[in-house]
Amino acid sequence: MAITNNEILLMAEVVSREKDLDKEIIFSAIEAALATATRKWHDGEIDARVSIHRDTGDYDTFRVWEIVDDEMEIEFPGSQIPLTEAKESDEEIEVGDLIEEPMEKVEFGRIAAQAAKQVIMQKVREAERNQVAERYAEKVDTLISGTVKRMERGNCVVDLGDAEALLPKSGMIPREGLRPGDRIRALLENIDLEARGPQLILSRLSPKYLIELFKLEVPEVSEGIIEILGAARDPGSRAKISVRSNDNNVDPVGACVGIRGSRVQSVSNEIAGERVDIIVWSDNVAEFVIQALAPAEVESILVDEETQQMDVVVTEENLSRAIGRGGQNVRLASELTGWELNLMTDKDAAEKQESEQKELVDRFKSQLDIDENVALILAQEGFNSLEEIAYVPKQELLDIEEFDEDIVEELRNRAQDTLLTSAIASQEQKEPSEDLLTMDGMDEDTARALATGGVRTMEELAECAVDEVLDIVDMSSERASELIMTARAPWFE
Repeated sequence: MAITNNEILLMAEVVSREKDLDKEIIFSAIEAALATATRKWHDGEIDARVSIHRDTGDYDTFRVWEIVDDEMEIEFPGSQIPLTEAKESDEEIEVGDLIEEPMEKVEFGRIAAQAAKQVIMQKVREAERNQVAERYAEKVDTLISGTVKRMERGNCVVDLGDAEALLPKSGMIPREGLRPGDRIRALLENIDLEARGPQLILSRLSPKYLIELFKLEVPEVSEGIIEILGAARDPGSRAKISVRSNDNNVDPVGACVGIRGSRVQSVSNEIAGERVDIIVWSDNVAEFVIQALAPAEVESILVDEETQQMDVVVTEENLSRAIGRGGQNVRLASELTGWELNLMTDKDAAEKQESEQKELVDRFKSQLDIDENVALILAQEGFNSLEEIAYVPKQELLDIEEFDEDIVEELRNRAQDTLLTSAIASQEQKEPSEDLLTMDGMDEDTARALATGGVRTMEELAECAVDEVLDIVDMSSERASELIMTARAPWFE
């Protein structure tokens, strides 16, 4: 018994209503299923397309041919046709085009209908997943709420009402005992379109999750009066957030803590009792770091802007407090501030300073050919490089009690001469050798470009691979290969 036209219309209507999908999606799925069944009917030797009349449920079937190049071997004779043969009926046709011709439609019985139903349901599932992805695309990195539906191999499937989401084990707070029926909040971290199960991926570990919870609990944050500028977490144990107020009359810490700690406690309860330190942000990085290391008290800080590192000096009594259990406090402070923090005691700092000063004195003695006393004075006065000695205003050197005009002039001259000599040596290292410049097929621009990239001689070029040369000079791989083989010619003589 064949499927009737009315049954096709009824199938589209029912599936569309049950799955809350556009009826056009269902018709397209049925057409794909009927086309698949048609191909199976002909043992897969042909390609076919089916078009359903949306008002009657009747359908037309077309055999589809792909146009291929005349020189190409016909791989599928039942669905491919050479260009020359196709042009007999249409001069405008090109390789890659498709042509169709009506064919007798196949009547589909119940067995074929079951096969078609599988294709239809697959298409419906794809459409449902696409709808979910579109619906939640704008909610990525925001909080969503749901109910724990079930646990699967340590992962948690969350019912959001109109979709399911996955809270993987890697996104759960450690030792968090979630059970079916629990209401939870989580951050929608991403949408995985390739996932076989739920494609909405949640996280309760992300620092963004903590920030979103505070936005929910602290109205001043959502109103823009208070800003949360960063967060660092050791999930389930401790966290730090940095806040700033845009209104001088509003205390950012007090607003986030709430009356008797009600607001911060609500956030803490949501994240399995995680303790949250609220730090006032400052554009003065040293002050910000001192705040972030609380409750430890900082004695002094040495900032290295180039390496984004800070040496933080604390007393022996404060060291363990600054480090925290398992290094937790200093690690979170470092993540929050974006600086690498090196904690040390007064004694450690003094030893490091003494070591660095000795290294600096030895360098000045060597580079400027001066005695240890003069080198020590320069180091103690805060000079760290030859450039400073050579080019700071002359008066800064003259202000040093032990130096007179002659000593200052001599120091500046020696520093400038050493820098010049170093610059010349550095430039010479980038100059191509004579054998590279005069090598067959070589031009001066290419030779200089190679030398700048560290290839100064024929021998060094001979040891290069083509890719290494192309990384230095913009040229064809053929030319690079020719130059390398020319450089290797002496190897074979």
